[in-house]
Amino acid sequence: MTTMDICDASLAPRGRDRIEWAERAMPVLAAIRGRFAATRPLAGVRVAACMHVTAETAALMRTLAAGGALLRLCASNPLSTQDDVAAALAVDDGIAVFARAGEDRAAYFAHLEAALAGRPQLVMDDGADLTTLVHTTHAALGEAVVGGTEETTTGVTRMRAMSREGALRWPVIAVNDATTKHMFDNRHGTGQSTIDGILRATNRLLAGACFVVCGYGWCGRGLAARAAGMGARVIVTEVDPLRALEAVMDGYQVLPIAQAAPIGDFFCTVTGNRRVIGRAEFLAMKDGAVIANAGHFDVELDLEALSELAPVRRRLRPALDERALADGRRIYLLAEGRLVNLAAAEGHPADVMDLSFADQALCAEQLIVAGHALTAGVHPVPAAIDREVARLKLRALGVAIDTLTDEQRAYLGGWQLGT
Repeated sequence: MTTMDICDASLAPRGRDRIEWAERAMPVLAAIRGRFAATRPLAGVRVAACMHVTAETAALMRTLAAGGALLRLCASNPLSTQDDVAAALAVDDGIAVFARAGEDRAAYFAHLEAALAGRPQLVMDDGADLTTLVHTTHAALGEAVVGGTEETTTGVTRMRAMSREGALRWPVIAVNDATTKHMFDNRHGTGQSTIDGILRATNRLLAGACFVVCGYGWCGRGLAARAAGMGARVIVTEVDPLRALEAVMDGYQVLPIAQAAPIGDFFCTVTGNRRVIGRAEFLAMKDGAVIANAGHFDVELDLEALSELAPVRRRLRPALDERALADGRRIYLLAEGRLVNLAAAEGHPADVMDLSFADQALCAEQLIVAGHALTAGVHPVPAAIDREVARLKLRALGVAIDTLTDEQRAYLGGWQLGT
């Protein structure tokens, strides 16, 4: 059975340095790894993981391996792979890695197949591509699966749709929905890394510019805050009245995308939905508008319509393409419409991925230890895991908190004591 498909094994030393640097900012995962190495809760468990192959993901893979897991890893995005990290995991850690930066669609799906070739008992997904593949064309592989985890909003949405239709065959823990994940990874991680990707791709000034954030979920909240912090005037577009009201109360202008299109300088989608910005909006944009996507899949910008309106692509910078409309106006597309924070930068800081991947590791353990007790469907992260990850992070930061007294516990647990 094939054990790897990577770009260049000679990149391993550089990847090892990158992983070491990330792990220095991931003390929670390090603590879990120490326990896993001693107790081996995943001994012999076959794991297929489809995730962004970055230094932070490498820290998670090394933690699972310390717990005894037999790993096969593929990329969840063709542009997010760090080839040196993939090499280090394959060469130094002996993990079966199938990922190359810039792989085409055929290679991407071939790598999904390679990850599944080990007949996994546990599926770790980021976008639900592995899970979907088993449920559509590899049904026999599902017989061995005990359960799975899902890292991102888009994947959780897909799996909930599967569950509603009665199609999902095993329990999945929605890691994305853990408080220690969405409040920190989605908000602080996406906020910082998306701005980082946009700045690396363009080297443009945000101060004084009009920055349009499409979607005001946790990721949109973080992105709007960071753009405003850089001095941009932020406009939010939304379809949910509660989120739109929250954006207003947070001090942002809220407009329909049709009204925002003619006045925005930068546009970034973070919705998890398709064709959020399309033909009509492209035709309304000013000359020099910059468009980007920070949602999981490259469907939020209508790239098909953009190609029809501006068929000639001119690459001006590594992650920046100029598309000229018929009247001479130019639109600048970043990272081919894929995740700009990973395709044009390095993704979330290790400090926040420490929390998300600690959730992943503990949920993997939970599924193997107690997965038989869970029914097929999407399940929340156990509250005890969420609290434990937060406790470990606070300890690593040197932050102490109070504890309830017996009297306070009694008061909160009773009803007879009022005013």
